[in-house]
Amino acid sequence: MNGTDTEPQGTKRYFVTYTGIKMPFKLVNELEPHEIQNRNTFFCGFFDGDRLLGFDKYAYSEIEMSHRYSYHDNGKLSGVEITDIDGETTLLVFDAGGNAA
Repeated sequence: MNGTDTEPQGTKRYFVTYTGIKMPFKLVNELEPHEIQNRNTFFCGFFDGDRLLGFDKYAYSEIEMSHRYSYHDNGKLSGVEITDIDGETTLLVFDAGGNAA
């Protein structure tokens, strides 16, 4: 997998891992850009302020998984596009309350 066709706008930040099972995932243990150079795995998150727009999970210099998030006007999650290492994409849709539709 060479990445998704749509890299989100926003500020790039790097992390060791994520926590939680609900989306959007929470990226944790932030890294400075120079700290990813010698790491086998890390997450590159794209942020609009504190809101996560998406992330790419890197493993051995390849994107292994990508998430792209969209939000309702009320700030609740409206959609998730998940692309796996094989390029297969799964779309999840959420109502205005943030519940799976």
